[in-house]
Amino acid sequence: MHLRHLTVTDFRSYPSAELPLTPGVTTLIGLNGQGKTNLVEAAGYLATLGSHRVAGDAPLVRAGAQQAVIRGAVIRAGRETLVELEINTGRSSGRNRARLNRSPVSSPREVLGTLRTVLFAPEDLGLVKGDPSERRRFLDELLVARQPRWAGVRSDYEKVLRQRNALLKSAAPVLRRGVRSANRSSTSLSTGSVDKDVDATDSVSGALHTLDVWNSQLARVGAQLLYARLRLIRDLTPYLTKAYDEVSAARSDACMAYRSSLREEMSRAIAAGAVPGMDELHDELLASLEAVRVNEIERGISLVGPHRDDVVLTLGQLPAKGYASHGESWSFALGLRLAAYQLLRHDLGEDPVLILDDVFAELDSGRRERLAMLIADCEQVLITAAFAGDVPAALSSSGTTYRVTLGQVVRVD
Repeated sequence: MHLRHLTVTDFRSYPSAELPLTPGVTTLIGLNGQGKTNLVEAAGYLATLGSHRVAGDAPLVRAGAQQAVIRGAVIRAGRETLVELEINTGRSSGRNRARLNRSPVSSPREVLGTLRTVLFAPEDLGLVKGDPSERRRFLDELLVARQPRWAGVRSDYEKVLRQRNALLKSAAPVLRRGVRSANRSSTSLSTGSVDKDVDATDSVSGALHTLDVWNSQLARVGAQLLYARLRLIRDLTPYLTKAYDEVSAARSDACMAYRSSLREEMSRAIAAGAVPGMDELHDELLASLEAVRVNEIERGISLVGPHRDDVVLTLGQLPAKGYASHGESWSFALGLRLAAYQLLRHDLGEDPVLILDDVFAELDSGRRERLAMLIADCEQVLITAAFAGDVPAALSSSGTTYRVTLGQVVRVD
């Protein structure tokens, strides 16, 4: 798999730009702020419908424009597919739109899987040192790269979570009355007294019933997402251990484990590597939600589910976060991306496009050379760098180089 051509219009700093591409290594050289990262960001967006730099789409549209367009010609098994994405931010433009071979599709998600990329950037240090959300996003994006249908499951879970959180916040006073009424009823039964207060008003009963409905929905979709993540970690871990050792030239037993928000017994089993069935996870999610119901009502937020989970990265017996050196953290982040690349290569039977955005300047000379050797057989590699000397000669000498200056992309012969 490789990109043959990339075109952007009103994307980031570019009114327009064309980038012819070939298999092998393509290097974009340019000082910071010249636009080189914008081009590989566009390539990544074609594959994932998201940016590795920002959470929303608004910054991707050039200032003053209503819409950005990205087009990519993708070659797979000798056949070419044209992917076109419209990123709309203006009120009159509507939602984002997509086309495959110039034919509109009903949802941009339908283009997922046409192009697959693995992108490593300085921001990936957050996979090791950052918040749990960084590691959850890494897992979920890799799930979608493996099987695009998980984009729908991920979206469904986020919708259910938003609705459930909205209920916990908007109906908080009513739900709290329901909890207090239940406690008073229990006390009255135990003492034999008759509580003249109404145990539950219609509004309380309705709110609690609605919460149960959202619990059921969250458990149904959450069990699917959790099951997929656990299987992914099981499949990815051997590749991670190997990739870390190759990048660092040391044996350090790099590993990863899933930290669940479920009840303690199930959480311990999952941390030890267990992958329960989807039905078991569904039932455990319901039980865990029931166990924290009072706390959730008091705090007005969902406390159980995949959105509260984390991935624990370890080197030997110690967690990488807080204990790994700067070089070890870089090796771990790079190992995660290389592991993802190898897993996709194994699953798909073809290479995804590897993108290295301003990476080599962050690595010492030993890691640079080892990384160059590890990616030498990749079908297509896109590299950005501020200075040509940052890129190992083994890569730059065998590929194509473009110089990017103030949005102008010129091939270097």
